Amino acid sequence: MNDGLLHKNVYSNRNIVKISAPILLSLLAQNLIQVIDTAFLGRVGEVELGASALAGIIYIALYTLGFGFSMGSQILIGRRNGEANYNKIGDIVIQGSFFLVVLALLLIPVLRYGAVAWLPSIFESANVAGAVSAYLEWRVFGLVFAFVNLMFRAFYIGIARTKVLTVNAVVMALVNVVFDYGLIFGKLGMPELGMAGAAIASVIAEIASTLFFLLFTKKRVDTFKYGFTKIRFQWVVVKKVLDVSVFMMLQYLFSIGTWMLFFLFIENYMGERSLAITNIVRSFYTIFTIPSHAIGSTTSTMVSNTIGAGKTEEVNRLIMRLSLISLGVMTAVIIIISAFPRLMIHIYTDDPTLIQDTVLPLYVLISSLPLYSVGTVLFSAVSGTGNTRTALKFEIFTLAFYLFYMWLIIIHLRASVAAAWTTEHVYWLFLIILSLMYLRSGKWKDRKI
Repeated sequence: MNDGLLHKNVYSNRNIVKISAPILLSLLAQNLIQVIDTAFLGRVGEVELGASALAGIIYIALYTLGFGFSMGSQILIGRRNGEANYNKIGDIVIQGSFFLVVLALLLIPVLRYGAVAWLPSIFESANVAGAVSAYLEWRVFGLVFAFVNLMFRAFYIGIARTKVLTVNAVVMALVNVVFDYGLIFGKLGMPELGMAGAAIASVIAEIASTLFFLLFTKKRVDTFKYGFTKIRFQWVVVKKVLDVSVFMMLQYLFSIGTWMLFFLFIENYMGERSLAITNIVRSFYTIFTIPSHAIGSTTSTMVSNTIGAGKTEEVNRLIMRLSLISLGVMTAVIIIISAFPRLMIHIYTDDPTLIQDTVLPLYVLISSLPLYSVGTVLFSAVSGTGNTRTALKFEIFTLAFYLFYMWLIIIHLRASVAAAWTTEHVYWLFLIILSLMYLRSGKWKDRKI
């Protein structure tokens, strides 16, 4: 995709699809790691099925620190791309990678120690605690490679050259499937490691992804044009990225932390069966929302590029177009999954009673997807304007209501798993209202980053 494409009819459907389709596939590959782990571990046992959700959420809680930083980087890269200041983009990628590698090296011993020393005490079930620890002891080593991959992803999305993400998605997914199958079940000449095997397979997939990005960038990118020439630490560049991304890092950390509380409440107050049901529903949630998630990532980049090009008058029409596309795609997803719920649940378990118990919570989840499809676009647009401080405020305000509602449903009323999933309706409804108010105010138009 050429660099000027975002400056020509920025809100055309063709332009949106060209950018968002490869992002969708890359998100699919990244999320498939957790989904494949869940599908395989569901054949190992109900405890492993539930524990994989909690372990995955704890890992993602740290991963979101890097993700928030990379999203801030992506917004800055998009702005510089829109301004045609291409030679400043490489500095953002290189310095961001240095910063995130150091952060990962600091986080690994903390989480590895915590997985053994204090993490098991927060779970009601000793079996679940043991399975979570077995997973995290190995999974933490993937942070270094996952963080580097995030910066490459930010670079290619920020310059609207997203086709490379499709190939990377295929590489990552294939590597993960092969090693998951081998290391979880002891196939293909590999040892049978169960939960630990799933974690090791995920780390190997992330290493393969990093190697692919390094080779592709060296062979296919004009490194001189994009300023990949100064391989030295520059704090001034890191500080510039942090000025935008620190609020996104906190935003994602608060969000995933609250999400982790949701699973802990389910495990502590509803038991192992309810946790297994919740993990199946969460896994579906991860897959079903990928199209709108991809469009949300496209939104932040296209909004930032458009503002950088000085065409703020096109932003609102762009957001409207993206919202309608996201809602349309999600409607198609809802129709498909509503027709075959039991067949789809069977992917994760052969237990007929577990399948039956999961149907109603799955339908509740489906009913929240239209709100997600519009909300993720609007909220991404707020971040895309560069005002990440405001986005953080919206997140905190929304999470306060989310936490209260979660406490009311799960702990106070002791309602069903299906009722617990109505928390998603509350979350996205609040974010939609707050984002709409901000975008309509026009206060973002003079924001400089």
